[in-house]
Amino acid sequence: MTADGHPRATPDAVDVVDVVDVVALGESMVTFLPSGPGRLADVASFERGIGGAESNVACVLAAAGHPARWVSRVGADGFGEHLVERIAGYGVDVRAVRRDAHRPTGVYFRTAADRATDAHEVAYYRAGSAASAMAVGNVDPAAVRTARVLHLSGITAALSRDCLELTRELTARRPGRPLVSFDVNHRPALWPDADGPRVLLELARGADIVFVGDDEAEHAWGITGGPEAIRGALPEPAVLVVKQGAHGATAFAREAGGAEPGPPPSGSAREDRDTGSRPPLPAPPGPGPVFEPALHVDVVATTGAGDAFAAGFLSGTLRGLPLRTRLRYGHLFAAAALTTPGDLAAPPSRGHADRLAAVDAGAWGRLRLGPGWTHAGQADEEAITP
Repeated sequence: MTADGHPRATPDAVDVVDVVDVVALGESMVTFLPSGPGRLADVASFERGIGGAESNVACVLAAAGHPARWVSRVGADGFGEHLVERIAGYGVDVRAVRRDAHRPTGVYFRTAADRATDAHEVAYYRAGSAASAMAVGNVDPAAVRTARVLHLSGITAALSRDCLELTRELTARRPGRPLVSFDVNHRPALWPDADGPRVLLELARGADIVFVGDDEAEHAWGITGGPEAIRGALPEPAVLVVKQGAHGATAFAREAGGAEPGPPPSGSAREDRDTGSRPPLPAPPGPGPVFEPALHVDVVATTGAGDAFAAGFLSGTLRGLPLRTRLRYGHLFAAAALTTPGDLAAPPSRGHADRLAAVDAGAWGRLRLGPGWTHAGQADEEAITP
Protein backbone atom coordinates (compact mmCIF):
# COMPACT_ATOMS: atom_id res chain seq x y z
CA MET A 1 0.00 0.00 0.00
CA THR A 2 1.08 3.58 -0.59
CA ALA A 3 1.34 6.16 2.17
CA ASP A 4 -2.18 7.30 1.24
CA GLY A 5 -3.59 3.80 1.60
CA HIS A 6 -3.88 3.01 -2.12
CA PRO A 7 -2.86 -0.34 -3.64
CA ARG A 8 0.72 -0.34 -4.92
CA ALA A 9 1.55 -1.87 -8.31
CA THR A 10 4.44 -4.33 -8.31
CA PRO A 11 6.38 -6.11 -11.05
CA ASP A 12 5.52 -9.51 -9.61
CA ALA A 13 2.61 -11.66 -10.71
CA VAL A 14 -0.52 -11.13 -8.64
CA ASP A 15 -3.29 -13.69 -8.36
CA VAL A 16 -6.25 -11.67 -9.65
CA VAL A 17 -9.11 -14.08 -10.28
CA ASP A 18 -12.20 -12.43 -8.76
CA VAL A 19 -14.76 -11.49 -11.40
CA VAL A 20 -15.40 -7.80 -11.99
CA ASP A 21 -17.92 -6.06 -14.19
CA VAL A 22 -15.30 -4.47 -16.45
CA VAL A 23 -11.62 -4.89 -17.20
CA ALA A 24 -10.09 -2.02 -19.18
CA LEU A 25 -6.68 -2.67 -20.72
CA GLY A 26 -4.55 0.13 -22.11
CA GLU A 27 -2.07 2.93 -21.49
CA SER A 28 -2.72 5.82 -19.15
CA MET A 29 -0.44 8.85 -19.08
CA VAL A 30 0.26 11.75 -16.79
CA THR A 31 -1.16 14.87 -18.42
CA PHE A 32 0.09 18.40 -17.99
CA LEU A 33 -2.60 21.03 -18.39
CA PRO A 34 -1.52 24.67 -18.79
CA SER A 35 -2.35 27.16 -16.07
CA GLY A 36 -3.40 29.68 -18.74
CA PRO A 37 -3.98 30.11 -22.46
CA GLY A 38 -1.29 30.32 -25.10
CA ARG A 39 1.06 28.25 -27.19
CA LEU A 40 3.03 25.47 -25.54
CA ALA A 41 6.10 27.55 -26.31
CA ASP A 42 4.71 30.34 -24.12
CA VAL A 43 3.02 28.52 -21.23
CA ALA A 44 5.00 29.04 -18.02
CA SER A 45 3.38 26.45 -15.74
CA PHE A 46 1.19 23.36 -15.88
CA GLU A 47 -1.08 21.41 -13.56
CA ARG A 48 -0.76 17.63 -13.40
CA GLY A 49 -3.60 15.27 -14.22
CA ILE A 50 -4.12 11.80 -15.66
CA GLY A 51 -5.58 10.59 -18.93
CA GLY A 52 -6.03 7.38 -20.87
CA ALA A 53 -8.96 6.15 -22.94
CA GLU A 54 -9.30 2.78 -21.24
CA SER A 55 -8.50 3.86 -17.68
CA ASN A 56 -10.98 6.74 -18.11
CA VAL A 57 -13.70 4.18 -18.84
CA ALA A 58 -12.67 2.10 -15.82
CA CYS A 59 -12.68 5.14 -13.51
CA VAL A 60 -16.09 6.37 -14.66
CA LEU A 61 -17.64 2.91 -14.34
CA ALA A 62 -16.15 2.45 -10.87
CA ALA A 63 -17.51 5.85 -9.86
CA ALA A 64 -20.90 4.66 -11.16
CA GLY A 65 -20.81 1.64 -8.85
CA HIS A 66 -19.44 -1.09 -11.14
CA PRO A 67 -16.49 -3.20 -9.98
CA ALA A 68 -13.74 -2.33 -12.48
CA ARG A 69 -10.12 -3.32 -13.05
CA TRP A 70 -7.38 -1.57 -14.98
CA VAL A 71 -4.66 -3.69 -16.60
CA SER A 72 -1.53 -1.95 -17.84
CA ARG A 73 2.17 -1.28 -17.28
CA VAL A 74 3.74 1.83 -15.77
CA GLY A 75 7.31 2.89 -15.19
CA ALA A 76 9.00 2.44 -11.83
CA ASP A 77 8.90 6.20 -11.41
CA GLY A 78 6.94 8.91 -9.66
CA PHE A 79 4.61 9.41 -12.61
CA GLY A 80 3.70 5.71 -12.57
CA GLU A 81 3.06 5.91 -8.84
CA HIS A 82 0.82 8.94 -9.38
CA LEU A 83 -1.22 7.15 -12.06
CA VAL A 84 -1.79 4.06 -9.95
CA GLU A 85 -2.75 6.06 -6.87
CA ARG A 86 -5.15 8.34 -8.76
CA ILE A 87 -6.88 5.53 -10.64
CA ALA A 88 -7.15 3.43 -7.48
CA GLY A 89 -8.69 6.49 -5.83
CA TYR A 90 -11.71 6.12 -8.13
CA GLY A 91 -12.25 2.62 -6.73
CA VAL A 92 -10.58 0.79 -9.61
CA ASP A 93 -8.74 -2.50 -8.93
CA VAL A 94 -5.10 -1.85 -9.92
CA ARG A 95 -3.52 -5.09 -8.68
CA ALA A 96 -2.81 -6.26 -12.24
CA VAL A 97 -0.80 -3.13 -13.12
CA ARG A 98 2.88 -4.08 -13.55
CA ARG A 99 5.96 -1.96 -12.88
CA ASP A 100 8.65 -1.71 -15.56
CA ALA A 101 12.07 -0.75 -14.25
CA HIS A 102 13.47 -0.18 -17.74
CA ARG A 103 10.82 1.99 -19.43
CA PRO A 104 9.21 5.27 -18.34
CA THR A 105 5.59 6.18 -17.78
CA GLY A 106 4.17 8.11 -20.73
CA VAL A 107 3.36 11.80 -20.35
CA TYR A 108 1.81 14.46 -22.53
CA PHE A 109 1.30 18.22 -22.55
CA ARG A 110 -1.58 20.09 -24.12
CA THR A 111 -2.67 23.68 -24.54
CA ALA A 112 -5.70 25.23 -22.87
CA ALA A 113 -7.56 25.47 -26.18
CA ASP A 114 -10.16 22.80 -26.75
CA ARG A 115 -9.01 19.65 -28.50
CA ALA A 116 -11.60 20.17 -31.24
CA THR A 117 -10.09 23.47 -32.42
CA ASP A 118 -7.26 23.98 -34.89
CA ALA A 119 -5.38 26.00 -32.26
CA HIS A 120 -5.05 23.03 -29.95
CA GLU A 121 -1.55 21.61 -29.40
CA VAL A 122 -0.63 18.25 -27.90
CA ALA A 123 2.91 17.02 -27.29
CA TYR A 124 3.16 13.29 -26.50
CA TYR A 125 6.16 11.69 -24.82
CA ARG A 126 5.08 8.06 -24.94
CA ALA A 127 7.49 6.36 -27.40
CA GLY A 128 9.11 3.42 -25.63
CA SER A 129 6.80 3.79 -22.63
CA ALA A 130 6.20 1.01 -20.15
CA ALA A 131 2.69 0.45 -21.51
CA SER A 132 4.03 -0.02 -25.04
CA ALA A 133 5.78 -3.16 -23.76
CA MET A 134 2.49 -4.91 -22.97
CA ALA A 135 2.49 -8.26 -24.73
CA VAL A 136 0.73 -11.60 -24.80
CA GLY A 137 3.43 -13.07 -22.57
CA ASN A 138 3.43 -10.45 -19.80
CA VAL A 139 -0.26 -9.70 -19.25
CA ASP A 140 -1.96 -11.93 -16.67
CA PRO A 141 -4.68 -13.87 -18.58
CA ALA A 142 -6.78 -14.40 -15.44
CA ALA A 143 -6.81 -10.69 -14.66
CA VAL A 144 -8.18 -10.00 -18.14
CA ARG A 145 -10.60 -12.88 -18.62
CA THR A 146 -12.34 -12.76 -15.22
CA ALA A 147 -14.53 -9.91 -16.42
CA ARG A 148 -18.05 -9.60 -17.63
CA VAL A 149 -16.86 -6.99 -20.16
CA LEU A 150 -13.34 -6.46 -21.50
CA HIS A 151 -12.91 -2.92 -22.84
CA LEU A 152 -10.19 -2.14 -25.39
CA SER A 153 -9.41 0.62 -27.87
CA GLY A 154 -7.52 1.07 -31.10
CA ILE A 155 -4.97 3.25 -29.29
CA THR A 156 -3.38 0.21 -27.61
CA ALA A 157 -2.95 -1.58 -30.93
CA ALA A 158 -0.99 1.40 -32.27
CA LEU A 159 1.57 1.54 -29.43
CA SER A 160 3.85 -1.28 -30.59
CA ARG A 161 3.91 -4.57 -32.49
CA ASP A 162 3.60 -6.46 -29.20
CA CYS A 163 0.58 -4.37 -28.22
CA LEU A 164 -1.01 -5.06 -31.58
CA GLU A 165 -0.53 -8.82 -31.17
CA LEU A 166 -1.99 -8.61 -27.66
CA THR A 167 -5.05 -6.74 -28.95
CA ARG A 168 -5.48 -9.30 -31.73
CA GLU A 169 -5.30 -12.09 -29.19
CA LEU A 170 -7.91 -10.46 -26.96
CA THR A 171 -10.33 -9.77 -29.85
CA ALA A 172 -10.00 -13.25 -31.37
CA ARG A 173 -13.38 -14.99 -31.30
CA ARG A 174 -12.83 -17.94 -28.97
CA PRO A 175 -15.19 -19.79 -26.63
CA GLY A 176 -15.20 -18.54 -23.07
CA ARG A 177 -13.90 -15.04 -23.64
CA PRO A 178 -15.69 -12.12 -21.94
CA LEU A 179 -17.86 -9.75 -23.93
CA VAL A 180 -15.36 -7.55 -25.81
CA SER A 181 -16.03 -3.83 -26.10
CA PHE A 182 -13.87 -1.95 -28.62
CA ASP A 183 -13.64 1.80 -29.14
CA VAL A 184 -12.04 2.43 -32.53
CA ASN A 185 -10.30 5.64 -31.35
CA HIS A 186 -8.54 6.28 -34.64
CA ARG A 187 -5.40 8.34 -33.96
CA PRO A 188 -3.59 8.73 -37.32
CA ALA A 189 -0.46 10.18 -35.69
CA LEU A 190 0.08 6.95 -33.73
CA TRP A 191 0.25 4.73 -36.81
CA PRO A 192 3.66 4.78 -38.52
CA ASP A 193 2.29 3.55 -41.85
CA ALA A 194 -0.94 3.27 -43.79
CA ASP A 195 -2.00 0.00 -42.14
CA GLY A 196 -3.86 1.64 -39.24
CA PRO A 197 -7.32 1.81 -40.84
CA ARG A 198 -7.14 -1.79 -42.05
CA VAL A 199 -5.98 -3.04 -38.64
CA LEU A 200 -8.70 -1.11 -36.81
CA LEU A 201 -11.38 -2.59 -39.07
CA GLU A 202 -10.00 -6.08 -38.44
CA LEU A 203 -10.04 -5.58 -34.67
CA ALA A 204 -13.52 -4.05 -34.68
CA ARG A 205 -14.87 -7.05 -36.57
CA GLY A 206 -13.69 -9.29 -33.74
CA ALA A 207 -15.47 -7.36 -30.98
CA ASP A 208 -18.97 -7.76 -29.55
CA ILE A 209 -19.67 -4.05 -28.91
CA VAL A 210 -18.02 -1.41 -31.11
CA PHE A 211 -17.98 2.37 -30.67
CA VAL A 212 -17.03 4.49 -33.68
CA GLY A 213 -17.63 8.10 -34.68
CA ASP A 214 -19.10 8.77 -38.10
CA ASP A 215 -16.26 11.26 -38.66
CA GLU A 216 -13.53 8.73 -37.87
CA ALA A 217 -15.25 6.09 -40.03
CA GLU A 218 -15.01 8.57 -42.89
CA HIS A 219 -11.38 9.49 -42.17
CA ALA A 220 -10.20 5.92 -41.57
CA TRP A 221 -12.32 3.91 -43.99
CA GLY A 222 -13.77 6.46 -46.42
CA ILE A 223 -17.36 5.61 -45.37
CA THR A 224 -19.66 8.57 -46.04
CA GLY A 225 -23.13 7.02 -46.12
CA GLY A 226 -24.01 7.49 -42.46
CA PRO A 227 -24.65 4.89 -39.73
CA GLU A 228 -26.27 2.36 -42.08
CA ALA A 229 -23.20 2.37 -44.35
CA ILE A 230 -20.93 1.90 -41.33
CA ARG A 231 -23.07 -1.04 -40.20
CA GLY A 232 -22.72 -2.48 -43.69
CA ALA A 233 -18.95 -2.40 -43.30
CA LEU A 234 -19.16 -3.83 -39.75
CA PRO A 235 -21.86 -6.51 -39.71
CA GLU A 236 -20.00 -8.80 -37.30
CA PRO A 237 -20.31 -7.01 -33.92
CA ALA A 238 -23.50 -7.86 -32.05
CA VAL A 239 -23.84 -4.20 -31.10
CA LEU A 240 -22.50 -1.25 -33.11
CA VAL A 241 -22.74 2.30 -31.74
CA VAL A 242 -22.16 5.09 -34.25
CA LYS A 243 -21.48 8.42 -32.54
CA GLN A 244 -22.69 11.39 -34.59
CA GLY A 245 -21.19 14.25 -32.59
CA ALA A 246 -23.61 16.88 -31.31
CA HIS A 247 -26.38 15.30 -33.39
CA GLY A 248 -26.64 12.10 -31.33
CA ALA A 249 -25.83 8.41 -31.68
CA THR A 250 -27.28 5.39 -33.46
CA ALA A 251 -27.06 1.84 -32.11
CA PHE A 252 -27.51 -1.36 -34.09
CA ALA A 253 -28.17 -4.66 -32.32
CA ARG A 254 -28.50 -8.10 -33.78
CA GLU A 255 -32.05 -9.36 -34.20
CA ALA A 256 -33.41 -11.95 -31.79
CA GLY A 257 -32.05 -15.29 -32.91
CA GLY A 258 -28.62 -13.79 -33.41
CA ALA A 259 -28.24 -13.19 -29.71
CA GLU A 260 -25.89 -10.56 -28.37
CA PRO A 261 -23.30 -12.03 -26.02
CA GLY A 262 -23.01 -10.11 -22.81
CA PRO A 263 -23.44 -10.02 -19.07
CA PRO A 264 -26.66 -10.30 -17.09
CA PRO A 265 -27.81 -7.27 -15.12
CA SER A 266 -25.52 -6.20 -12.27
CA GLY A 267 -26.34 -7.81 -8.95
CA SER A 268 -27.25 -11.22 -10.36
CA ALA A 269 -23.68 -12.49 -10.52
CA ARG A 270 -22.44 -12.05 -6.95
CA GLU A 271 -22.22 -15.79 -6.29
CA ASP A 272 -20.30 -16.26 -9.53
CA ARG A 273 -17.88 -13.49 -8.55
CA ASP A 274 -17.14 -15.32 -5.29
CA THR A 275 -16.23 -18.51 -7.17
CA GLY A 276 -14.22 -16.72 -9.85
CA SER A 277 -16.41 -17.89 -12.74
CA ARG A 278 -18.31 -15.69 -15.16
CA PRO A 279 -22.12 -15.83 -15.24
CA PRO A 280 -24.06 -17.02 -18.31
CA LEU A 281 -24.83 -14.71 -21.22
CA PRO A 282 -28.12 -12.77 -21.33
CA ALA A 283 -30.72 -12.18 -23.99
CA PRO A 284 -30.08 -9.48 -26.62
CA PRO A 285 -31.32 -5.94 -25.92
CA GLY A 286 -33.70 -5.84 -28.89
CA PRO A 287 -33.17 -5.03 -32.55
CA GLY A 288 -31.76 -1.77 -33.87
CA PRO A 289 -31.18 0.65 -35.30
CA VAL A 290 -32.13 3.07 -32.55
CA PHE A 291 -31.23 6.75 -32.75
CA GLU A 292 -31.09 8.94 -29.66
CA PRO A 293 -30.35 12.68 -29.93
CA ALA A 294 -27.56 14.20 -27.90
CA LEU A 295 -28.33 16.55 -25.04
CA HIS A 296 -27.97 20.32 -25.12
CA VAL A 297 -24.81 20.95 -23.13
CA ASP A 298 -22.88 24.07 -22.13
CA VAL A 299 -19.51 22.68 -23.13
CA VAL A 300 -16.44 23.40 -21.02
CA ALA A 301 -14.10 20.94 -22.78
CA THR A 302 -14.58 17.90 -25.00
CA THR A 303 -11.66 15.94 -23.57
CA GLY A 304 -12.76 12.53 -22.32
CA ALA A 305 -16.35 12.81 -23.56
CA GLY A 306 -16.03 9.83 -25.89
CA ASP A 307 -14.67 7.65 -23.09
CA ALA A 308 -17.48 8.79 -20.79
CA PHE A 309 -20.06 7.97 -23.47
CA ALA A 310 -18.65 4.44 -23.78
CA ALA A 311 -18.74 4.06 -19.98
CA GLY A 312 -22.38 5.16 -19.85
CA PHE A 313 -23.41 2.77 -22.60
CA LEU A 314 -21.53 -0.08 -20.92
CA SER A 315 -23.14 0.76 -17.58
CA GLY A 316 -26.54 0.36 -19.22
CA THR A 317 -25.37 -2.86 -20.84
CA LEU A 318 -24.21 -4.30 -17.52
CA ARG A 319 -27.62 -3.49 -16.05
CA GLY A 320 -29.46 -5.14 -18.95
CA LEU A 321 -31.24 -1.91 -19.92
CA PRO A 322 -32.98 -1.41 -23.29
CA LEU A 323 -30.87 -0.22 -26.19
CA ARG A 324 -32.37 3.29 -26.19
CA THR A 325 -31.70 3.68 -22.47
CA ARG A 326 -28.11 2.59 -22.97
CA LEU A 327 -27.70 5.39 -25.49
CA ARG A 328 -29.23 7.88 -23.08
CA TYR A 329 -26.83 6.75 -20.38
CA GLY A 330 -23.99 7.33 -22.84
CA HIS A 331 -25.21 10.87 -23.52
CA LEU A 332 -25.64 11.62 -19.80
CA PHE A 333 -22.16 10.38 -18.89
CA ALA A 334 -20.71 12.31 -21.84
CA ALA A 335 -22.50 15.44 -20.64
CA ALA A 336 -20.77 15.08 -17.27
CA ALA A 337 -17.40 15.09 -19.05
CA LEU A 338 -18.33 17.93 -21.40
CA THR A 339 -19.24 20.23 -18.52
CA THR A 340 -15.96 19.84 -16.61
CA PRO A 341 -12.31 20.51 -17.52
CA GLY A 342 -9.77 17.68 -17.72
CA ASP A 343 -10.06 14.08 -18.90
CA LEU A 344 -12.22 12.69 -16.08
CA ALA A 345 -15.53 13.67 -14.53
CA ALA A 346 -17.70 11.91 -11.99
CA PRO A 347 -20.91 10.64 -13.59
CA PRO A 348 -24.36 11.45 -12.23
CA SER A 349 -25.64 9.20 -9.47
CA ARG A 350 -27.57 6.16 -10.64
CA GLY A 351 -30.86 7.56 -9.36
CA HIS A 352 -30.24 10.92 -11.01
CA ALA A 353 -29.34 9.27 -14.33
CA ASP A 354 -32.31 6.89 -14.15
CA ARG A 355 -34.74 9.78 -13.66
CA LEU A 356 -33.38 11.68 -16.65
CA ALA A 357 -33.12 8.61 -18.86
CA ALA A 358 -36.79 7.80 -18.22
CA VAL A 359 -38.28 11.10 -19.46
CA ASP A 360 -40.26 11.27 -22.69
CA ALA A 361 -38.73 12.41 -25.96
CA GLY A 362 -40.03 15.96 -25.62
CA ALA A 363 -38.59 16.42 -22.13
CA TRP A 364 -35.29 14.89 -23.24
CA GLY A 365 -35.07 17.44 -26.02
CA ARG A 366 -35.70 20.32 -23.58
CA LEU A 367 -32.92 19.37 -21.19
CA ARG A 368 -29.95 21.73 -21.07
CA LEU A 369 -27.05 20.77 -18.83
CA GLY A 370 -24.28 23.05 -17.60
CA PRO A 371 -21.36 22.88 -15.16
CA GLY A 372 -22.35 21.32 -11.85
CA TRP A 373 -25.48 19.62 -13.17
CA THR A 374 -24.48 16.20 -11.80
CA HIS A 375 -24.72 17.62 -8.26
CA ALA A 376 -27.75 19.80 -8.82
CA GLY A 377 -30.15 17.77 -6.69
CA GLN A 378 -33.63 18.54 -7.94
CA ALA A 379 -32.42 20.69 -10.82
CA ASP A 380 -33.00 17.81 -13.20
CA GLU A 381 -36.74 17.77 -12.47
CA GLU A 382 -36.89 21.55 -12.88
CA ALA A 383 -34.93 21.38 -16.14
CA ILE A 384 -37.45 19.05 -17.77
CA THR A 385 -40.50 21.07 -16.82
CA PRO A 386 -42.23 22.40 -20.00
